[in-house]
Amino acid sequence: MESESQNAWIDVAGADQLAAGGAIEVVVGEHILAIFRADDSLYALDGLCAHQGGPIAKGELSKTDVGKTCVTCPWHGWQYELASGIQTINRQPLQRTFPVREKDGRLQVQI
Repeated sequence: MESESQNAWIDVAGADQLAAGGAIEVVVGEHILAIFRADDSLYALDGLCAHQGGPIAKGELSKTDVGKTCVTCPWHGWQYELASGIQTINRQPLQRTFPVREKDGRLQVQI
């Protein structure tokens, strides 16, 4: 029974709260998440920057040299690929990512 609850989709927001190219910050239990709508896809990452806890959802989106969409933390400029959480300079997966989907006009994540 516990494994079912660990894999359950958790409703976090209305899909209309997240515009194309935008981000929202949501709290799920003890997790702060940044959810992005970019490139016709949804992405969810740990909402606190691995560097010094900056608000990832307030960062700017851009493309890397190889065309991957990334977010730049507004505090100190650390960049993370949305799909993988990889930090673009050291190529290490520093931001945890989470499954996210849109269903029946709602955004849902798995923790």
